[in-house]
Amino acid sequence: MSGIRIVITGARGQLATDLLRVLEGFDVVPLSHQQLDICDQAAVDDLFSSSCPDVLMNTAAFHRVDDCEEQPELAFRVNAYGVSNLARACGKTGCVLVHMSTDYVFDGKKGQPYLEEDPPRPINMYGVSKLAGELVIRYMMSRYFIVRSSGLYGQAGASGKSGNFVNTMLRLAKEGRPIRVVDDQCLSPTYTLDLASKIAWLITTNNFGTYHITNTEYCSWFGFARAIFDEARVDVKVAPTTTEAFGAKAERPPFSTLGHGALRALGADDMRPWREALRSYLQEIGAV
Repeated sequence: MSGIRIVITGARGQLATDLLRVLEGFDVVPLSHQQLDICDQAAVDDLFSSSCPDVLMNTAAFHRVDDCEEQPELAFRVNAYGVSNLARACGKTGCVLVHMSTDYVFDGKKGQPYLEEDPPRPINMYGVSKLAGELVIRYMMSRYFIVRSSGLYGQAGASGKSGNFVNTMLRLAKEGRPIRVVDDQCLSPTYTLDLASKIAWLITTNNFGTYHITNTEYCSWFGFARAIFDEARVDVKVAPTTTEAFGAKAERPPFSTLGHGALRALGADDMRPWREALRSYLQEIGAV
C-alpha cells in the first residue's frame, strides 16, 4: 500500500480512530465532520481535486437510531445523499470507496446469521437510510467495499453518543445507577480495532463487494452487559428487560447477527469471538 493515499471521513469516531492506528505509516488524510461535510457536494469535489485520494473510507453517518425516526430528512441527507456525493466523486476519479453500513438493514426475523446475499428488509428509519446509501453506491460504482458491522465499541468512544455501550455500562455501575438492558435483541458486539484491521487487509485485495465483518459468536445486549461486568470484575446488579418495556422510539431487529460468507469465500474469516475481543478492549482502557 506504499504510495496509496487514503482519506478517512468522520475521523473523530471510534472506528476512524482505530483505522488511523492500523494504517499508521501510510499516507492517510483524516477529516472530521468540521473539516468535510459529505453533504456539501462542492466541498467533496474540492477534496478530490486537492487530495487526489486512491481510497476513501467513509465512516461518517447519522447513526442515532431513535433520532432518525424524528429526523428522517437528516438521516437521508447524511446516509444517502452525502454518500451519493462520495460515490459520484469516487466513480469519476477511480478512487476505491470503503463504506460502513449496519446490521440494521435486516429485520432480524431470519432466526440465524444473515449472509451478504440475504435480501435487506429494514424496520427503522436508520436502517432504511443506510440501505439507501448502499444502493446508491451499487448503482454508481463498481470499485467499492460495503462493510456491514454491529455493536461497535472502541477506545475513542462513540461520536455523537454518550459513550459506547461498554463505557456506558461501566459508567452506570460506577454511579450506582439501576441498570436494565434488553434481553430480546441479539447481535455480535464488535471491537473497532479488530474491524479496522480487517478493513485494512481488505483494501489490499481487488475483491470488491459487500462484506459482513464482526467479531464471531453472538449474545443479547443483556448478555453483553453481564460479560462486561464479569470481565471487569464489577459487582453490580443488572436486570433483563424487553424491547417493548424499554420503550425506544425506533423498532430494533430481534436477531441481527451477521454471518461472514464473503470473508469465508476469501479464506479470511478469522475474526475472534466477541468476548475475547471485549477482554482485550477492557485491558486496553485499563478497566481490568
